[in-house]
Parts: sequence; C-alpha cells; structure tokens
Amino acid sequence: MTKNEWEHNYVKEFVKLLEQSKRAWKPIKEKLETINVDTRQDERELKIRTLIAASKKENLIFLLREYVNVFAWSYTDMPSLDTNIVVHKVSSNEGSILIKHKVWRTHSNMVLKVKVEIERQWDASFLEVVEYPQWVSNILIVPKKGGKIRVCVD
Repeated sequence: MTKNEWEHNYVKEFVKLLEQSKRAWKPIKEKLETINVDTRQDERELKIRTLIAASKKENLIFLLREYVNVFAWSYTDMPSLDTNIVVHKVSSNEGSILIKHKVWRTHSNMVLKVKVEIERQWDASFLEVVEYPQWVSNILIVPKKGGKIRVCVD
C-alpha cells in the first residue's frame, strides 16, 4: 500500500467515524403530553413523556395528582422560601465605574402585562425597594407561549 493510498483510507475512515459520532450524540426528541393534574376547574398542567408504558403512565399521573400540592403554581405558593437561596446579589468592586444605559421603551401592549406581573411579584413579597438606584437596570420582558410574559427585574 502506498503512502497516498494509506492516507486516503485513513481520511475515509476518519470521516466515517465522525459521521457515526454525530449520529450517536443527537438528542432524542421525544414528544411531551400535557396533562391536567388538578381535579378542579383551574388548570394545573404538567408535561410527561409520550413514550412511556401505559401502566407506568397511569401510575405517574396518579402520583402527580396525589402530590399536586407540592408544586408551586404561583408566587403566593412560595411564601417560606429561604432568601439565602433565592436572592440574587450583584457584587461590585470598590470604585467600579457605573455604565448608564438608556431607558428601554416598553411597547404599549406590554405595559399592562408588565404592571400585572410586577404587582403579583410585589404582593408575594418577591420584590422590595432598594437603596442603591444607580445600579438598577431596565426591566427585561421575555414573551412566553400563550401570550404570557416573564418579567425580569432587579
């Protein structure tokens, strides 16, 4: 076997291995099924796998419905969270230079949704007044499915 033939075979084998590894590492895209775990009218939905045995699926749904009260469905369902775990703090070095950004304008159809969301977080004691307003940044609005929004605030 000549050097050229050997290199050609080597490259060919290497490309084959690369293609195999790409196929092996592709994530499985399994569809999810939305189930309502609450027996009342208000919908409390969770998603479960579709490729699950029927008996296991029934047991899983039974278990989720039995323990529906352990899930937090709203901010008010989480009144006793340990603030040492959930409080976000931004540390800064002494003498750091502030970078001031322009105020972002919020689209008029989002203003009411933002107000409602911030009031919900305020009523659940998730927000508080701060004493360092020079570090406060703009509100970030992230649209979610179904027309809802996620509001991220300092």
